[in-house]
Amino acid sequence: MSEKILIPLDGSTLGEAALRYVEERMSKLALEKKTEVVLFQVITSLTHTIAAVESAVEISYTESELEQLKERAMDYLNEAGRGLKSKGAAVECKAVFGTSSANEIIKAEEEVGADLVAMSTHGRHGLSRWAFGSVTDKVLRGGKVPVLMVRMPKKTE
Repeated sequence: MSEKILIPLDGSTLGEAALRYVEERMSKLALEKKTEVVLFQVITSLTHTIAAVESAVEISYTESELEQLKERAMDYLNEAGRGLKSKGAAVECKAVFGTSSANEIIKAEEEVGADLVAMSTHGRHGLSRWAFGSVTDKVLRGGKVPVLMVRMPKKTE
């Protein structure tokens, strides 16, 4: 039997807080089980903006550009997974295109057979949470597996 952890990443330092948390605890997690980690990225930017003198135009990426975006995402995920691999975890990397990160993460839970989703969070509440929304909150409420929410550690100066 194995434990499968889905870790969505967006390329940011904040997004990697959950990855670092899991990585630091690999020796304590499920010692009797093989741990599998799926590093997952949703590419939501499917267009780019070209600015003209007084206006801007949204243009869809070409197939070639989309493939390059996916290759860069996979390179990032593979690099991000090096620490987990060195601690003995089996690491799979997956990048998908979508318009909603939360919906794609929820779909991926089932597709990969995740037992746990580990995600980073800003820890917003009140009006800022309402105004900015929360991918983590949407996954927590809409998914079917437990969600480990990891806050970005505060910098000590």
